[in-house]
Amino acid sequence: MIHERIHDETAREPGVTGRAVVRADAEYPARLREVPTAPATLHVRGGLADADALAVAIVGSRRATSYGLDVAELLAADLAARGVTIVSGLARGIDAAAHRGALRVGGRTIALLGSGVDVIYPPENRELAARIVERGALVSQFPAGTPPLPQNFPMRNAVIAAMSLAVVVVEAAERSGSLITARVAAELGREVLAVPGRITAPESRGANRLIQDGAALTMGWEDVVAALPERWKVCLRDAPAPAEPVLDRADGREREHQSRVLGLLGEDPVDIDLVIERSGLGAGRVSAALLDLELEGRVRQIEGKRFVRVGRG
Repeated sequence: MIHERIHDETAREPGVTGRAVVRADAEYPARLREVPTAPATLHVRGGLADADALAVAIVGSRRATSYGLDVAELLAADLAARGVTIVSGLARGIDAAAHRGALRVGGRTIALLGSGVDVIYPPENRELAARIVERGALVSQFPAGTPPLPQNFPMRNAVIAAMSLAVVVVEAAERSGSLITARVAAELGREVLAVPGRITAPESRGANRLIQDGAALTMGWEDVVAALPERWKVCLRDAPAPAEPVLDRADGREREHQSRVLGLLGEDPVDIDLVIERSGLGAGRVSAALLDLELEGRVRQIEGKRFVRVGRG
């Protein structure tokens, strides 16, 4: 029953299969190739680049707090602006925030999927996935058409760890897939870092426990960079000050949609279904408008697919 429910929540993209990349191919990530248990074949939409060797994974809770979302997006933006590729899993919460942060500054980001590259889960991240393809890649060890079954995600998490120089955990419960990623990273000799959270918050217990067990406490991008091997620190570039958002890609009609959506938002959280109903634009256009507004820093997504307006908009 759980498998059926998850499958029903996916966004399938017929005719999109990606391309196969095998270990012998130059495009196959070099760091992943060094791991004996790495997948023999990766399925890729978008492009993998040599620059992706300088990669940091940012992972965490699907039920993230506003604090966690802010931290994940800021860390990702600060690192991506300095040339670091952000790796995560396209999940709700922290993962999606990390991808958005990288995209906001025009950086590279890679999403590892627990499904085929033509099966987007969760479905509300379909527009985000399309933007990732433009600025990085969707990658899966599973063939096209594979649904996001629960047993796929621990294997996906291991690949996230293997592709990265370091793993940063931002909010995680005591039993969390993010902790699997951190454990595999430690076993592979990668750096493990965690962002501290409130000791009374269930979503912070896993991250706080990692710090107790020796993970580096992370308060900003500087702490992440300090944990990287010396040979990679010299590859970082100076970031714009302040970090600049990606160039405006919207045409007149898209701007009109964004204005309509923005007008429905305020300081109180609004559910995406209500935005769709009141705007009359349809789910796809509303999702695209909301993502553009998020990348511009005018809208913030919080738990439960709800949105608030940021600043004066």
